[in-house]
Amino acid sequence: MTKNKVLVAMSGGVDSSVAAALLKEQGYEVYGATMQIWPEDAAPKNEKEAGRSCCSLEAVEDARRVCHQLDIPHYVFNFKEYFEEKVIQNFCEEYKNARTPNPCVRCNKYVKFEKFLSRAKELGMDYIATGHYARIEKNGSAYKLKKAKDDSKDQSYALYMMDQNILSKTLFPNAGLTKKQIRELAQKFNLHIHEKLDSQEICFITDNDFERFLKERMPELDNPGPIKTLDGTFVGTHRGIAFYTLGQRRGLNVAVGYPVYVVKIDKDANTIYIGDEKSVLKDELIADDFIFISGQVPKDKIMGRAKIRYNTPEDDATLEYLGEGKSRIKFDRPQAAITPGQYAVFYVGDEVVGGGVIC
Repeated sequence: MTKNKVLVAMSGGVDSSVAAALLKEQGYEVYGATMQIWPEDAAPKNEKEAGRSCCSLEAVEDARRVCHQLDIPHYVFNFKEYFEEKVIQNFCEEYKNARTPNPCVRCNKYVKFEKFLSRAKELGMDYIATGHYARIEKNGSAYKLKKAKDDSKDQSYALYMMDQNILSKTLFPNAGLTKKQIRELAQKFNLHIHEKLDSQEICFITDNDFERFLKERMPELDNPGPIKTLDGTFVGTHRGIAFYTLGQRRGLNVAVGYPVYVVKIDKDANTIYIGDEKSVLKDELIADDFIFISGQVPKDKIMGRAKIRYNTPEDDATLEYLGEGKSRIKFDRPQAAITPGQYAVFYVGDEVVGGGVIC
């Protein structure tokens, strides 16, 4: 009987390395592949930066070495142009338009799953696999995406865009494990990367200076303008609207006698408005390009919980589909800094219903 072939996305880190080792142990015919995606202007400037990047030459070498240790083939895919088109250009345009993007979610959608799965099929693979912490469950003929067993490492928020086709072809070997268990398994498998640090959040900005990155790519974003209170009083000057986000408190360099936050960014007037903490609270949002994992649009409102950014806990809310790809999410309690460009993801229990871009 022919064993199922699975292509594992190998970042050179501990999670994907253990995923490959576990799948081989389970009897799959395992292949590893590393995606090179960062552009030349994002290359790591030093050894420390290289060690934290999931797409650097060092990462490729780490992945290749792991594959050698596991005695599995290793491929390198050059997705630089595709990543530039789908992720980096969008990242810059969103900031230019006074929105705050999450490039990791777009990378998951377009690169790590759609593009990677397409290449895997060309190579004759039955499945793809990654080191993500989330669960895929089959219920009859339908697939569901659920939270990982380890809440502290759950990555289901950033995977909400997985449709039935992708879910049916994807394996998450690490779903039921904690990070501590993953590192212990890496030692058990004698993998040299068992103590390697996790990669940084934005892989293509290795020094974490996104303002520098944006200015180098779009010099016109270096465009100072007024900071005003909600009643129109001038209180200071900003560095450029691209470098601020709703709810921001630090770095405003204004003094009005009480703590203030960015509550509105007016792109057309090149103006940032500030207000007190209450001013950033809203209990409702509209999300566009809303994806339902089941593929079925709900006819009635759904009660559950919603999450408005990766590091924010979800809260009780009601989801209503409005048509034309738009959904309304109304929270039981006001949320701080609901931010255009970020993603709203809706859950019922530990199941991901779907999500969309906050508009």
